[in-house]
Amino acid sequence: MDFFEDWVELDLNPVITFSSTSKILYSNSEAQFLLNRIKQKELYELALNYAPKSFGAETSYIDLTIQNYTFYAITVKYNNEDEIHMKLYKSTIAKKESTLNIKNINSTNIFTLVDLAISTNKIKTAAVYKKNYDPSIPEFKLDASSFIKTLSQVFKAFNGSSSIQCSILLKIGEYIKIEGKKYSLITVEITSDKNAVKETLQYKEDSSFILTCDQNKITIDLPLII
Repeated sequence: MDFFEDWVELDLNPVITFSSTSKILYSNSEAQFLLNRIKQKELYELALNYAPKSFGAETSYIDLTIQNYTFYAITVKYNNEDEIHMKLYKSTIAKKESTLNIKNINSTNIFTLVDLAISTNKIKTAAVYKKNYDPSIPEFKLDASSFIKTLSQVFKAFNGSSSIQCSILLKIGEYIKIEGKKYSLITVEITSDKNAVKETLQYKEDSSFILTCDQNKITIDLPLII
């Protein structure tokens, strides 16, 4: 990796290169965090919407909020019909989730933690809980106390629901880079027949996981650290 490639890789703003068929040809570390919670197709369409009318580059100043990110500008560049490049500029109020705190974590069975949270919240609601667990997921390191607290807030955000689905899955083909190391992602996905009350969630930037809320779905993504 030469100087300029390394410089782009360290950029705190997402940089992505798409093919003409929307396939990702390159994404820096920050873009990988973004892609963990925003569909690839949405970002490709965003690039097309702000692309210049002819070959070259164009920067547009915007006020765009996507999930936990806020962007104030976007640059799109293309020199041929085969590739299109996009850079998004994060606002200073955007959450810096690329610096996950993995110092105070211990090996834990995540299924036990989720079952405990479900049992505790069943007493407080009439909702029917359904579970979808991937049994191949091993024990891994996480901050159990913080995770349980956040999961309780997630269930509280769905108060009044009649049905809540809890899934624990390995994200195929997705990973997160922390301190130069790549980790696979485990996602805990909670969906309901009612939209979540986002104000119930209290997310800390120095957490050991990534929390995303999207209408009737809340996801907690955790690095798979064995």
